[in-house]
Amino acid sequence: MREQELEKIEGQVSSVVYVNADNGYTVLRLDTDDGDHAVVVGCIPMAAPGESITAWGNWTRHPTHGEQFKALHTERTMPSGAAAIYDYLSSGVIKGIGPATAALIVGKFGDAAFDVLRDQPEKLATLRGVSRKKAEELSATFRRQTGMRALMEYLAGAGLAPIFALRLYRTYGDDALDMVRDNPYILSSVQIGATFADADALALANGVEADDPQRIAAALLFELRHNSDNGHCFLPVDKLTAATAQLIGVEAEQVGEGLDILLDSGEVIQEPVGNVTACYLAHLYAAEVYVARRLREMASYTYADQRVNVARVIEKLEAEEGIRFAPQQRDTLDAAARKQLVVITGGPGTGKTTSVRAVLALFDAMGLETMLAAPTGQAAKRLGDLTGREASTIHRLLEASFSPETDSTVFRKNESDRLKCGALVLDECSMVDMSLMKAVLAAIGPACRLVLVGDADQLPSVGPGAVFRDVIRSGVAETVRLTEIFRQKQGSRIVLGAHQIDQGTVPDLRANKDGFFFLRRRDADSAAETIVSLCQERLPRNMGVAPGEIQVLTPTRKGAAGTEALNQRLQQALNPPAANKPEFVCAGRTFRVGDRVMQIRNDYDILWRTADAAESGYGVFNGDIGYISSIDPAAESFTVDFDSRQAEYVSEQAVELDHAWATTVHKAQGSEYRAVVLAAVRAAPQLMYRSLLYTAVTRAAELLVIVGDEEAVRVMTENARRAKRYSGLRIRMADGD
Repeated sequence: MREQELEKIEGQVSSVVYVNADNGYTVLRLDTDDGDHAVVVGCIPMAAPGESITAWGNWTRHPTHGEQFKALHTERTMPSGAAAIYDYLSSGVIKGIGPATAALIVGKFGDAAFDVLRDQPEKLATLRGVSRKKAEELSATFRRQTGMRALMEYLAGAGLAPIFALRLYRTYGDDALDMVRDNPYILSSVQIGATFADADALALANGVEADDPQRIAAALLFELRHNSDNGHCFLPVDKLTAATAQLIGVEAEQVGEGLDILLDSGEVIQEPVGNVTACYLAHLYAAEVYVARRLREMASYTYADQRVNVARVIEKLEAEEGIRFAPQQRDTLDAAARKQLVVITGGPGTGKTTSVRAVLALFDAMGLETMLAAPTGQAAKRLGDLTGREASTIHRLLEASFSPETDSTVFRKNESDRLKCGALVLDECSMVDMSLMKAVLAAIGPACRLVLVGDADQLPSVGPGAVFRDVIRSGVAETVRLTEIFRQKQGSRIVLGAHQIDQGTVPDLRANKDGFFFLRRRDADSAAETIVSLCQERLPRNMGVAPGEIQVLTPTRKGAAGTEALNQRLQQALNPPAANKPEFVCAGRTFRVGDRVMQIRNDYDILWRTADAAESGYGVFNGDIGYISSIDPAAESFTVDFDSRQAEYVSEQAVELDHAWATTVHKAQGSEYRAVVLAAVRAAPQLMYRSLLYTAVTRAAELLVIVGDEEAVRVMTENARRAKRYSGLRIRMADGD
């Protein structure tokens, strides 16, 4: 929108009401030039009383706070004149300067106060109570603040969020503005995190040539990072160069010069893998090599002295639990007694849980301290419930935190401070990507036993690699495949249907009994209508299943039967607006008390407390599901109950949440629900495949209702394609390289 189409407001900041330091969102009060007063909201990073602002935007009305001016962009001027400078300094915007020190500075230096702060700290030391050391600190802080502000304003002019300025300054210090002007592509680095498109637009606007090697190198890194998000640990060099050439409109031959720059700097590693020349991001190369070496070493180790009679352990367990172990389950215990690395894989109903409980009893008999973990909170809770033991998420077990220096996840438990356990059992291992597996292996001691448990036919991890599948396919690890469906599960059509799908056979959709039902709906709109009816009325009334025990799954986010549309309809049906339900709007979505929500990215800074306040900590992780339990409109904050952990958010953090009455199948990995309603409708071809349908069906514990088109079920069942993932783990483990 052109400036002349926007309204304009000018004035001096009188006070700052609210600031979100992460995204620069600010609420301030403005004394306008025409003698009026206004509340201005928008991205106005590091605003402070006393400065002058010209803002372009529109007047809006907030449901709680009334009339506001929503600023789309601003021009700002540092305060001038002693009074305005005092207002600015006394506001606390400069750390170490409060009202008293501000009065001393302005009283002594007047209109020249900013010049003295920036360039002449020795003059500050002449003030009462200000030592030379403090004067230097105040000057350094002022320069940092003004440098950060200039950086934020420079990026804001290009439409970039303040968080990138914070990361730039944290990484490059006072040189950050010069650095980004010289090389805008540092914005798209891992540490800074802007998109390549944003960095490229800024670079081209600043005169960077289309075939500049710097631009080509940045595009190569973008392609590798983008494809790692799609599950690839590397790209073949020919595919990488072709994709990069297409992305930025240069010839493939020109890409070679940019690749040489990255190879020389060590940011990219190139080496043969199988019959291709592979290009890796350095950290993924290091992770893959490390994982392959550690797992190969562990797989090769056999204990000469088992220290326990396995047969007696089995007899004792059979007597205590009144069961009879199948031959494959006995093989599991024998393998766990002999080998440092054991893999247990199998579909639903094949006894994975019984096998894990038996392995835990075996390790107890051997005197081993055993820890249990899974990739998500839901999976960890289920593992703990099924085994009667304490289980943790992998991130919590390894004491994950966020490093401001690298803007990445770090783990306190590592090779310098390892987990104190003799054995580790990891469940839902199909969800574990290469980087997380590296972190796990770095945190366990050289003698620690490792048991990997999962279903290799489910969807692979969201992150790079297909670790669980590759470990099995390498043939190196001792692997027990559980294939026998136990008698107590043979009557479950969910279990039988899942195995039929896994074998490429379309299950009988006409039977409608034993917990497995199909409702034919030919189009997405009618399927969505039926899904809402099932959750709101039919399943609670006819099957005794409460709405909170039902999870709607769908292959896609888009369309009438995608998560976005379904969540809107389900919110209206299951949690409609009411006078006693506070709500707020964030990014076009309405959140209200009672909403079911899912955390969609790791946030290590969110404070949580247990309901009884006996425990507290920081961190909510991707995939955690809870309910909004309270909203404080005045404080613009809300609380989410994650299974009795009360997590506190400010309203702007709602961008980290999705409504979760309906989720994609990918997001449901590792979870199990009493009842699943699955939308089986036509979707993008890349989502219509067997392992996705299989994963969806296996999320249901007691009741599965598929709503949609038989043809969609048939297409997914018969499509056995597995998206190819470029990874060298299997080859490295098998060949010993």
